[in-house]
Amino acid sequence: MPAEVTTVVCSSGVDKACCELQRWKRVYLLGKYAQRKIREIQEREAAEYIAQARRQYHFESNQRTCNMTVLSMLPTLRDAIIQHLHSESLTALLKNKPANKLEIWEDLKIISFARSIVAVYSTCMLVILLRVQLNIIGGYIYLDNSVSKNGTTPLAPPDVQQQYLSSIQHLLGDGLHELITVVKQAVQEVLGGVSLKQSLSLQELEQHINQIRALVEGGNITGHQRPLSWYMMPDEENTLASQACGLTEKDVATLKLLNETRDMLENPDFSTVLGTCLSRGFSRLLDNMAEFFRPPQGDPARSSTADSLSHVSLPLAKIIPIINGQVHSVCSEVPSHFVQDLLMIEQVKEFAANVYEAFSTPPTPTHELQN
Repeated sequence: MPAEVTTVVCSSGVDKACCELQRWKRVYLLGKYAQRKIREIQEREAAEYIAQARRQYHFESNQRTCNMTVLSMLPTLRDAIIQHLHSESLTALLKNKPANKLEIWEDLKIISFARSIVAVYSTCMLVILLRVQLNIIGGYIYLDNSVSKNGTTPLAPPDVQQQYLSSIQHLLGDGLHELITVVKQAVQEVLGGVSLKQSLSLQELEQHINQIRALVEGGNITGHQRPLSWYMMPDEENTLASQACGLTEKDVATLKLLNETRDMLENPDFSTVLGTCLSRGFSRLLDNMAEFFRPPQGDPARSSTADSLSHVSLPLAKIIPIINGQVHSVCSEVPSHFVQDLLMIEQVKEFAANVYEAFSTPPTPTHELQN
């Protein structure tokens, strides 16, 4: 090899020391870079953990608010049901032994069954509807409080929240009135021809209630072809939508929340959860009724609960006052077995979590989607 192109690398001790220093410098810089990256990852993970913990805490707090709101609204719901289905006036008439006693008893039969069945339906609807509404609002409040808005309009300002949540009045007003009409018609169709003297076992009573449910939920009542979700929220929010001459910014935001709620009510998962609640609710109603179908103390049949209940029958006239009073148990604001059962259903909790997750997750930035 020609001498002029030969390069001697690190030919002296000084050169070797320089090379070694450069190598260690690179190692040091790489180490610092790695440490910084590790620290960034740890900080990001810690921030994500804190955010997730805060989000979980907010969700759990929101569920407690849901439960308290349900309990606080039950007296209003109960009073509305009793006002529309006022059996007390009929029982007062019967005490005076009127000439049309049989006719009054027939009316009392329909009203008594209708108001407890309506109580089950409307309480289940109240539980699920508030779960949807408060978790939509809760998700937006979380985003408003945790995401830098950079001066943009909040997703759920207080005045919008108030206007949106006031839509629950449909369930307590027009929706409830329509539900009562449908249930009364179904009760009349199933029990109208059953004599007051006819004895019914608990199982036969359950069969009659299931027949009433089939008419109500199957939309088989003439002139009332509506899904159950209609009783919770009308097809269109006429109160706001009719103001075509000028919707305010608050109205637009409220309509957006109402449409999102309506979408949730039309979701198959919602129907499944509501169906689970109704099954549990009517099962609890029958459990309450079962206490009155037990043989008297000392009866040998009382030793076997299942057998005893199947052998005890009561005249329909005696069942009427029993089922008439169930509205007070179903719509009790004091934590009762009925409401507690509904609030603790696992599917209700999971559905609530899914709603909150959907509305508390920040939207993915457009540039991330493009990448």
